[in-house]
Amino acid sequence: MSTLLVPLPGGTWTLGDLTVTRFGYGAMQLAGPWVMGPPADRDGALAVLREAVDLGITHIDTADAYGPHITNQLIREALHPYRDSLHIVTKVGATRDQEGGWPPARRPEDLTRAVRENLENLGLETLDVVNLRLGDAQGPVPGSLAEAFETLAELQQRGLIRHLGVSNATAEQVAEARSIAPIVCVQNMYNLAHRQDDGLIDELAEQGIAYVPFFPLGGFTPLQSSALTAVAARLDATPMSVALSWLLRRSPNILLIPGTSSVAHLRENVAGAELPLSDEDLTELDKIGG
Repeated sequence: MSTLLVPLPGGTWTLGDLTVTRFGYGAMQLAGPWVMGPPADRDGALAVLREAVDLGITHIDTADAYGPHITNQLIREALHPYRDSLHIVTKVGATRDQEGGWPPARRPEDLTRAVRENLENLGLETLDVVNLRLGDAQGPVPGSLAEAFETLAELQQRGLIRHLGVSNATAEQVAEARSIAPIVCVQNMYNLAHRQDDGLIDELAEQGIAYVPFFPLGGFTPLQSSALTAVAARLDATPMSVALSWLLRRSPNILLIPGTSSVAHLRENVAGAELPLSDEDLTELDKIGG
C-alpha cells in the first residue's frame, strides 16, 4: 500500500459523468522498448498499476496499440475487476508496424476493430472514454476528421463507448469533432516550452472540457532545459516535479498522465506535483515558453 496521502494534487475533474483525479497515470511505458512487446519486468509493471490505484489515482490512460495489446492486457491482469471509481481512457486511430512505426488506422473498419480489441483486452463491455488519435508522430496534421469521428459516434450510440475525445488535434479539428458529437477531453502535446495550445486550453476550460497534455518535458531546447533546471535547483526539486506542478496550476481543466515503469518514480511524480510554486516562480517559468 502507498505511503503517500490522498487527496492527490490538483483534486478532481469530471469527464462527462465520470469523476477522475486530475493526477492520472499514463501506461504507455509499461510495454517493452519502443512500446513494442512485453516488459522486461512483468511483475514490476503489474506492481506499478496496482500502486497507482492504491495511491488513489482514478484515471489511467492507455491504448491497445501499446505493445500492441500488451499494456491493456497488463492493466486487466493487475486491476480487473476494476474499482467503480477507476476510469480507463484509451485511444484509437493508429496501429503498429514491424518497424515500430505508428501508421494511421482511421477507416471505419479499423476503428471498429480497435474498439473491440480494447474492449476484449481490457475486459470491458463499454469503454469509458475513447480518444481519436489524429496527425502523425510529428504532431497534428490539418484535415477533416468527420468520417472517423462519425464512426466513433456511431459506436458510442451502440453502447460500446461512453464518452469521446480527440488526441493530437488542431483547434479546427476539435471544433469539427464537437459539431459531430460531444467531447469530454483533448489530448495534445503541451508543456512549459510548447504552449501553442494556450488559447485552446482556455476555451476548453470555459466549456468544461478537459485538456490532457502529454510529454511534460518533451521538445525542450538546451536553453529552455537549462532555465527549467535552474528553477528546479533553486526549489530543491526535480525538473519533472516543477513541470507537473506548473501544469496543474496552468488551468483547472488540465489533467496529468505522466508515465513510468517504476513504483518509486510513480511516487516521486505524485509527491512532486504538490510542489508549491510562488508567483515569482510562475513568472520565471512562464518565460521559458516565451
